[in-house]
Amino acid sequence: MTQPGQARVVVVDDSLVRGTTSRGLVTLLREAGAREIHFRVASPPIISPCYYGIDMPTKQELIGANYTVEEIGRHLGVESLGYLSLEGMRSAVADYGPFCDACWTGNYPAPLIDFEHLRAEAAPGR
Repeated sequence: MTQPGQARVVVVDDSLVRGTTSRGLVTLLREAGAREIHFRVASPPIISPCYYGIDMPTKQELIGANYTVEEIGRHLGVESLGYLSLEGMRSAVADYGPFCDACWTGNYPAPLIDFEHLRAEAAPGR
């Protein structure tokens, strides 16, 4: 039986968006006695918001857009952090796509329109 403070834990998550939930989980695991925590993410780092129907934070709130993998690992407090590569993700779904990968690449398949700017321009009295 593993004694407290001796457990090695691997956490696998589908994505890492802001990092707040993951950081809290790491804290709980440490409090429960984990000596080592290795975090693996089953997607590439999310670097851009989704404008096609997924409620996602702004780019400023996305941890993957603002920090390196090493910095994110330190922020989470883990011994190691690994993401699925973009090539790995594309390969995994190649037979079922094509899929939008803008949240991982920042390359949107359709032009983005600033509707707030358009509304302001069309406002009466302008």
